[in-house]
Amino acid sequence: QVQLVESGGGLVQAGGSLKLSCAASGRTFSVYAMGWFRQAPGKEREFVAAISRSGGNTYYADSVKGRFTISRDNAKNTVYLQMGSLKPEDTAVYYCAGDVAIRSYLNMNEREYDYWGQGTQVTVSS
Repeated sequence: QVQLVESGGGLVQAGGSLKLSCAASGRTFSVYAMGWFRQAPGKEREFVAAISRSGGNTYYADSVKGRFTISRDNAKNTVYLQMGSLKPEDTAVYYCAGDVAIRSYLNMNEREYDYWGQGTQVTVSS
């Protein structure tokens, strides 16, 4: 089993920045790819970003490309999401997730992720 715990959410003004963290425990962190997803009120959960096991490959949703950066520190069992130039439409609960399958691509399908954190709220005011 893997436990994922997100932190770093909060209230920020439009144009500001936040850095989310997701700490993992229970299984060797480096064996799974990681993703960030978000769910806004009244909307379905959507893919934000993903990172490979080594951290060498990343993939972003078009809506956050150029503004968000996903990274990981396998020595600290932690994945990060640096968010910049935040917009009110970025307001959502942000979840980190772990994908244990070995794939040749970075996964943006939430149904194929195996482990999930409890989420952290990000609110961007206009």
